[in-house]
Amino acid sequence: MYCQKASFRLAVFSLVLAGTSLFGFAQDRTKSQDPMDKPRNVKPELKKAYKDWLEKDVTYVITDEERKAFKKLATDDERERFIEEFWRRRDPDPDTDENEFKEEYYERIAYANEHFASGIPGWKTDRGRIWIMYGKPDERETHPSGGSYDRPSYEGGGNTTTYPFEIWFYRYLAGVGSGVEIEFVDPTGSGEYRIARTPDEKDAMLNIPGAGLTLSEQRYRQ
Repeated sequence: MYCQKASFRLAVFSLVLAGTSLFGFAQDRTKSQDPMDKPRNVKPELKKAYKDWLEKDVTYVITDEERKAFKKLATDDERERFIEEFWRRRDPDPDTDENEFKEEYYERIAYANEHFASGIPGWKTDRGRIWIMYGKPDERETHPSGGSYDRPSYEGGGNTTTYPFEIWFYRYLAGVGSGVEIEFVDPTGSGEYRIARTPDEKDAMLNIPGAGLTLSEQRYRQ
């Protein structure tokens, strides 16, 4: 009888162990099927060189379609081919070894960084952006200290005092038009000139009652 009971206990114990193992195996299978437990297929972050090329070097000339296409690339070889084709499409004379567009473009970036930096890199400033996109203006009027300013008639005439400002004139810009004039103003004196939306932005007397009046304002007060 004892042997029968011992055998029965051993059999039950074996079943318990087997059940535990099966339960554990079932847990493992369930666990392995949980999508949260599977390794994520995370796309690796762009290497710094490619990120800089996209976000710094060509940020002003790359199209939205090109940007999206570049971000979808999976390998560095694909990115290198993309960059090569990017510059080739813009080469004005593909039959020569030099790519005049690429060379001039990087010269513009260097000039912007050297001449327009103001607490931030020159290429990030408004003047730097315009210089990089369109090159040297055909005419450039600078007032680095601001001061006394006689308004032309189309600005209302009269005398006022201005912040530092510049006016760039382009005879023609592809995709923009002819006779393009861009005014930059530095209202803080920090050296960071920003594109002015109206001629009034350079007027340091604009918000001072009775100061820097235009001719029409002077006549109105009389």
